Amino acid sequence: MNAGYGLSVRWSLESAPEGVEQELRDYVVGTSMAKFMFLDGLAFKTWRMVEGQWFEGTYVFDEKVYRDDFQREFSATAAESAGSGIIGSAPTLIEPFEVVAIAEGPGRFRRGPGPGTA
Repeated sequence: MNAGYGLSVRWSLESAPEGVEQELRDYVVGTSMAKFMFLDGLAFKTWRMVEGQWFEGTYVFDEKVYRDDFQREFSATAAESAGSGIIGSAPTLIEPFEVVAIAEGPGRFRRGPGPGTA
């Protein structure tokens, strides 16, 4: 038994236009968060970034079927996705994974935008 079924989608930012990091932050907070709040089977999603290197969406689904369905649908149009349009290239990685465990610390999970999104 595992804690969920994950999928990582990563784009390279090495050749992306200047200012793309702020554009990605604005898109995530202004559009993408709301889009994924009601996705069937999604337990949570995080957006991660190392400026000038990569941007990643990490999804964790309750059941494998939800993850597999999402991966199949996303992979078919990944090059035309919103992230690809902002960055100017298709994802370099679409990788399913097993979530072995999740530990929630005393700080608890926090919803909403992170630093740099003021």
